[in-house]
Amino acid sequence: MTTYRACLRAAEAELEQAQCGEQAALMLMLELSEMEAHNLYMEYEEEMPDSLYQRFQEGIGRLKQNEPLGHIIGHEWFYGYQFKVSGDVLIPRPETEELVANVLAEYDTYFADQSDEIFVADVGTGSGAIAIALQKEEPRFHVLATDISKEAVDVAYDNAMRLEANVQFVIGDMLEPLIERNMKFDILVSNPPYIPQDEVLEESVKDYEPHLALFGGEDGLKFYREIFAKAKEVMKERSFMAFEMGWNQKEAMLALVKEYLPDAKAEVLKDMSGKDRMLFVYFGIK
Repeated sequence: MTTYRACLRAAEAELEQAQCGEQAALMLMLELSEMEAHNLYMEYEEEMPDSLYQRFQEGIGRLKQNEPLGHIIGHEWFYGYQFKVSGDVLIPRPETEELVANVLAEYDTYFADQSDEIFVADVGTGSGAIAIALQKEEPRFHVLATDISKEAVDVAYDNAMRLEANVQFVIGDMLEPLIERNMKFDILVSNPPYIPQDEVLEESVKDYEPHLALFGGEDGLKFYREIFAKAKEVMKERSFMAFEMGWNQKEAMLALVKEYLPDAKAEVLKDMSGKDRMLFVYFGIK
């Protein structure tokens, strides 16, 4: 038998030695024990139950193999909601929460005088994190989410059912499901694959997350081109699109907007780390 403190300290040392990020040990213990941090600290010198100790040790072994924590515990928190994740979907990242926050803020200003229902598309939805968080935060949003992967759509649908989010999911390639339905949207959001094909990734990403959701062609911009080329077929006259992008893609992204959508206004926003990570494209601004 061992105490929570002794077990955690030993696990942190193991992960540090394996260069896997020792902070994951605390997160794993909190999730498996179903405790908040302050509750765990109060129990620090208590003995861990055998079953919890065994599950924790198994989890540490998987972390040492660079398996993502989200896969080990089966979920990831995003915008205050718990999302089921698996090897079929990209694990939602904190920087994508900033995209959601900025979309909600922009909605408040751009459509301040509009009382009608707002139609939102989430292209390449993955786990459904963006689509579901937006719909939960703004019930006026009528959200349609697409993904080319049936397995990803199954995960997203399950998340929507659990979180009681009113989101419609369809399987299809990029904008094609929207065009087929002859639909027009007020807001289009996408976090498409934007990593260049030859970029070297961390093992936890390369070995465990779907490459379909990671790589965006030779320069990482393949899917932005596809969206920009057909954007006017699915966007309303007054509307906006919002994208997550690579921190070093600002100039290339602005050039693409100018090439494909010369009448639109484009703006790149920084994340909380000061990196260029979001592109907003506005239609109907004179």
